[in-house]
Amino acid sequence: MPRTPRKKSRTGIYHVIIRGVNRQTIFENREDRAMYVRTLARYKKKSKFELYSYCLMNNHVHLLVKEVDEPISVVMKRLNSSYVHNYNVKYDRVGHLFQERFKSECVEDRDYFMTLLRYIHQNPLKAGVVKSVWDSPWTSVHEYISIPKYVDVDRALKVIGKDRKDAIARFISLMEEVVDDSCMEYMDTVRLSDEEIREYLVQLGVANSSILQRMNVTERNHILVELSSLKGASYRQLERVTGISKSVIQRLKRRDSLPVPLSLHHQSNHTE
Repeated sequence: MPRTPRKKSRTGIYHVIIRGVNRQTIFENREDRAMYVRTLARYKKKSKFELYSYCLMNNHVHLLVKEVDEPISVVMKRLNSSYVHNYNVKYDRVGHLFQERFKSECVEDRDYFMTLLRYIHQNPLKAGVVKSVWDSPWTSVHEYISIPKYVDVDRALKVIGKDRKDAIARFISLMEEVVDDSCMEYMDTVRLSDEEIREYLVQLGVANSSILQRMNVTERNHILVELSSLKGASYRQLERVTGISKSVIQRLKRRDSLPVPLSLHHQSNHTE
């Protein structure tokens, strides 16, 4: 059957989702993510599109873009082809990396534009990858509160307020609002990489697995319960990253209540 034609946005603005084929991981590490952002910046200059936000997850990408000189289909083909070429060379592989057709939805009013801006930036938070919208280094949220490098921030800030300082303050509040935004979603299960779990461990104040293993049992168990609550992390992964048996982690997860909070610093008299 022929494909259904892609719906054309009257404003030229689209929310785009690019997905790994067969739910495949498309970023193995932070270097891959950095390579994708550089590729995005390069084709932004070449194709002259406007970029309002981005979010890089483990196996998919969200973009909020406006086509200018080239149709969105051409923009995405050039961008994706370049990244896949470099990815395949790096990992000595051939074949597809992304699903053949990206998903898109039209953005044709100001309110939905702002909703998507929040939704995209909160994606790692809602996936359980980070504790705060400000914790992820792979969204464009920080470009709105500092000197922007890749993102066209003026459209959104002018919608929020005429005074730039006030607009940034309102933007911060908007990004921190806890709401259940209804947008085109990526419904596949989020799968975390080992590196993402290690990064989360650092956020919890543990630089590496050796430090975790030397902690007193109460503090260690608290950290393990936090890790086991991550969406997209398997017990086998947690065992690999922490060096602690998955049976121990599973047993802690099944307990009705968390161990004593870290702030109390009680020494436990028992061991797992």
